[in-house]
Amino acid sequence: MPADHMTHKASPIVLLLLVLVLAPAPARAWHDHTHLAIAKAAGDPQWYNAAGADLTKIKAGSIEEKNHFFDNDGNVDVTPQLVLEQAGRYNDPGDEKGHLYGAIIASLRAFRAARAAGKYADYHLAFAAHYLGDLSQPLHNVAYDGFNRSHHAVNDGLVDGDVLDKVGAIQKRMHEIRLRPDHFEEDLAKEIARIANSSRLLGLKLKAENRDMTPEEAYTQLGHSASLLKAVIKGMGERNQ
Repeated sequence: MPADHMTHKASPIVLLLLVLVLAPAPARAWHDHTHLAIAKAAGDPQWYNAAGADLTKIKAGSIEEKNHFFDNDGNVDVTPQLVLEQAGRYNDPGDEKGHLYGAIIASLRAFRAARAAGKYADYHLAFAAHYLGDLSQPLHNVAYDGFNRSHHAVNDGLVDGDVLDKVGAIQKRMHEIRLRPDHFEEDLAKEIARIANSSRLLGLKLKAENRDMTPEEAYTQLGHSASLLKAVIKGMGERNQ
């Protein structure tokens, strides 16, 4: 085969590879082992499902993707009202800013509804566990700007290499959270807002100092997620096994 013909035949493949390499990867939040470690630290009996929400992006695309972040480009204070308002946009692919906080509320509502209907409900709780993990990732609570894009991957995987061997390090940073049974969603929205604002402020600090998280900062953040997940698991009561 003539060399020029081989070049002509190969060029579309080369171009496709370049597109795949250069295309920006979708936001993922913490990497898989980190999500699993959060769930293990929280005592989730089905911790092995905690990374599953990221898997669904392969087929569900933006329907699922928008549940994992809130592009807070206006740097607004996250309130319980904002959290509850976002719940109505769960799985909405057209919500470009994302609705991470509402996704936590809505996935737990779906869990309770499925359980009440006698259906297998635990996968909904696995989604909630994942979103609660995303809640402590600072760069999922601030504007997705140039700094965020250039630092996102590093911070996603900062402790992922050995985090499953350091679940105890997360547990040492956990604190008790009480969600009243008769005010469960109200209390949960307040806690989501609290952690979201703490994560947002850390994200802004990272940007101002033009740096990535330290491992100590990362483990402190994971402790926030694990603490709230533990309280949610307790509040949800009996699960299918």
